Amino acid sequence: MTVAPLRIGNASGFYGDRFDAMREMLTGGPLDVLTGDYLAELTMLILGRDRLKNPSGGYARTFLGQLEECLGLAHERGVRIVANAGGLNPAGLADAVRKLADRLGIPVRVAHVEGDDLTAGHPRSLAAHAYLGGAGIAACLREGADIVVTGRVTDAALVTGPAVAHFGWAPDAYDRLAGAVVAGHVLECGTQATGGNYAFFTDHDPARLRHPGFPLAELHEDGTSVITKHDGTGGLVDIGTVTAQLLYETSGARYAGPDVTARLDSVRLTQEAPDRVRVSGVRGEAPPPTLKVGLNRLGGYRNEVAFVLTGLDIEAKAALVRDQMEAALDAAKSRPAEVRWDLARTDHPDAPTEETASALLRLVVRDPGQDAVGRTLSGAAIELALASYPGFHVIAPPGKGSPYGVFEDVYVPQGAVEHVAVLHDGRRVPVAPATDTLVLEPAPEPALPEPLPPGPTRRAPLGVVAGARSGDKGGNANVGVWVRSDDTWRWLVHQLTADRFQNLITESCHLKVVRHTLPNLRALNFVVEGILGEGVASQHRFDPQAKALGEWLRSRHLDIPEALL
Repeated sequence: MTVAPLRIGNASGFYGDRFDAMREMLTGGPLDVLTGDYLAELTMLILGRDRLKNPSGGYARTFLGQLEECLGLAHERGVRIVANAGGLNPAGLADAVRKLADRLGIPVRVAHVEGDDLTAGHPRSLAAHAYLGGAGIAACLREGADIVVTGRVTDAALVTGPAVAHFGWAPDAYDRLAGAVVAGHVLECGTQATGGNYAFFTDHDPARLRHPGFPLAELHEDGTSVITKHDGTGGLVDIGTVTAQLLYETSGARYAGPDVTARLDSVRLTQEAPDRVRVSGVRGEAPPPTLKVGLNRLGGYRNEVAFVLTGLDIEAKAALVRDQMEAALDAAKSRPAEVRWDLARTDHPDAPTEETASALLRLVVRDPGQDAVGRTLSGAAIELALASYPGFHVIAPPGKGSPYGVFEDVYVPQGAVEHVAVLHDGRRVPVAPATDTLVLEPAPEPALPEPLPPGPTRRAPLGVVAGARSGDKGGNANVGVWVRSDDTWRWLVHQLTADRFQNLITESCHLKVVRHTLPNLRALNFVVEGILGEGVASQHRFDPQAKALGEWLRSRHLDIPEALL
């Protein structure tokens, strides 16, 4: 007997996403399941610090506010809700949801998933959490839960769990599970799949992108899906928007998770109709024998000051104040352990306004102790107010210094984690780890198409012909680049090598850059190792999550065949 498709939507891509999205998704059209992704590496650190102040906290409180408005709607429409808003305290959030439901007089069954918290085994960490799969979520839903809250699960688990519960897939239904993982990865960041943060946004009516609707997937029993959105909502769903999200925060052809390793090089996208993209052909393999564990700890203290340099002699002004500050820091009782300078030439010659005539010289300091980045820096900077370059001023005086976090990942055997589904009636159901596993290995590089024949070229930005999306994974960044025609792909795959990438993105020239090739998507995925230091919370660079690294790459000029322009 054929099982009806599962219509599963998303209403949150991060903690702080659009508050009204849950209501919009529940009222915009039919759904079976509504998911919400509230967690990221930085969020776990923030929740960890919150829980130090309030041991009963540690979860995403906005989720409760959304439910207060929408729990009745979900109950009336029979929509189940699955969210990782539990953060560091899924049991606490589940209790809070029950109290809310009782107060509102709405009969709902609330379950949660435990087992990801490994902080006790990592005493130097503020939070240490394993990325669980979807089996615990599936167990809760099979036993009748209306709402399931989790802690740290993989983003795709919010879709694989409901899919397994709905279709009854076996643990070794790898192709079907992989299809659900791909659908989940497309949905996880909300409106990034429906035109948000989209490289080719100028190709579309701005009014259409002003308020993009959130995405949903029509998931079928065979693992295929259609990515779409509610009728009448803003944004768009096309092969480009889906490709961009597929490349976001991934690396090679093998996309590993606790449920399955999905082969991204097998994904095929078809524009089935306006705002409907079919995802098919996805192959899966046994998951790796280990689980990723994200470790968040406090790394020390940081502070910064931005000197404003206006008008003429920008380089000389920067050199003068840098020499003065370095001498003052050297003479201080405690020089910061790390000192970093960056000059941003935002100035223009013969500028019509003072702001456009100014450049910014940014000084960032870090140290294990607060005094070295607080009093030392502020004293040195303020004392130069009348003794440095002409026009001396700063955007804001440096403060006392603030703590920063460090993220790293380690791996533990799947069997080392006690994954438990805590059902709505209090029963605790252990979730067995994967029995068949496969050690993760890089996929072989595919054969390349023939290069374009020689012809006239024109110097132009890469972004004229290629889209990109970039993001962070710990201290690494990925930049996915894709094109929209076979001929452009033949040019891109031969021209944009790892070496060429390093020449264009000069910050990466002394780092390891690995290129992965995904011909079905006409895409290249570059992983830049170490460019983000110790992760987003360490604020290592100007763009700490590498969100705009892809747009920088698109702005760089290459010799592009005129036939492609």
